[in-house]
Amino acid sequence: MAMWKNDEEMFRLMKEKLYTPVVGDILDQMGYNHQFLPAEIRPLAAMVPVNSFVSGEEPDNRLKLAGYACTILEHDVFEAPKKAFGYMTEALDQLKPNEIYVATGAHNSALWGELLTTTAKTRGAAGAVLDGYTRDTPQVLGLNWPVFARACWAQDSSIRTYVCDFRCTIEIGQVTIHDGDLVFGDVDGVLIIPKEIHEEVLERALEKAAGEKKVRKAIEEGMSATEAFATFGIL
Repeated sequence: MAMWKNDEEMFRLMKEKLYTPVVGDILDQMGYNHQFLPAEIRPLAAMVPVNSFVSGEEPDNRLKLAGYACTILEHDVFEAPKKAFGYMTEALDQLKPNEIYVATGAHNSALWGELLTTTAKTRGAAGAVLDGYTRDTPQVLGLNWPVFARACWAQDSSIRTYVCDFRCTIEIGQVTIHDGDLVFGDVDGVLIIPKEIHEEVLERALEKAAGEKKVRKAIEEGMSATEAFATFGIL
């Protein structure tokens, strides 16, 4: 039986108790060895001072994300398409709570910006992961919502990018991503947890995270790394 009652509790546990290294370790142990997106995909908030554009009175929600993938396939175009942006607005308008907009396939312009962030956040989506660029950086950061991308670049997508499909299978780097897979990201990267194994992965990761705290305490109290690994099987 799962250690959580519903999706909201599961994602809260992920963001409060887990971090990508421990989840990645569990995926490796289970034989899923290619689940991290390219290292260049990082939180936008990690590309600028983390205290920028957010009041010190509210928690910073920009450095960690967890949710279900809503997959988006784009491609580059070289003149204004007959349908501006392709199916981008349709993809945005059908986002559901706890979903993450995961886009790939176009690299000639920014794939994200202020108004897209506003739309997705208003619909209850949990974040955006872009195999490409984002823009409107101060405004996006000010919305205090997690956007992960390769870099910032202001070049507009309206005459350069076309969303050709969504809720389809995509690939980013070494990872095949299916609509509905779990997405988990923090300052160390973004990984994909296949939906058919997500409960086992998360339960084992929560156990390992708790175990790592015990190992750290033992080492701080004088135990050697060799003895700690022999005792706990964690390092």
